[in-house]
Amino acid sequence: MNLFRRVVFLLAAATTLAVSAGVIVIALAYTLFALARPYVGPAGAAACVAGAAALFIGLVGVLLAFMGRAPKRKASEPESISDRVVEFVKSRPVTAIGGAIAAGILAMRNPKYLGLAIRAFVEGRERSGRRK
Repeated sequence: MNLFRRVVFLLAAATTLAVSAGVIVIALAYTLFALARPYVGPAGAAACVAGAAALFIGLVGVLLAFMGRAPKRKASEPESISDRVVEFVKSRPVTAIGGAIAAGILAMRNPKYLGLAIRAFVEGRERSGRRK
């Protein structure tokens, strides 16, 4: 029962904050309307309020989009085999091209060797990472 009570109070607090924020937004919108009305008339003041609301919504949207991005991974710790291959190609492009040509030749002669070459590449990269 204690957990249920906590959840109810948490929901009541969240509702109170949301209603308070709504009241504040309406009060600020009315204040902006009242300040702009003598200069641009009622229609212009309403447009100012709508523009300010659109600007605020846009800024909040951009902020939430930046907050919702996936965290950047450390460059030194690739997670999957494809990340390892991309890292290897970026760091040693000439060696990667030579390895790709050699793997193609091996695959044409005997497909079994291609699996051995891939396994050696993956295991070799894991061992070199463990030494550090």
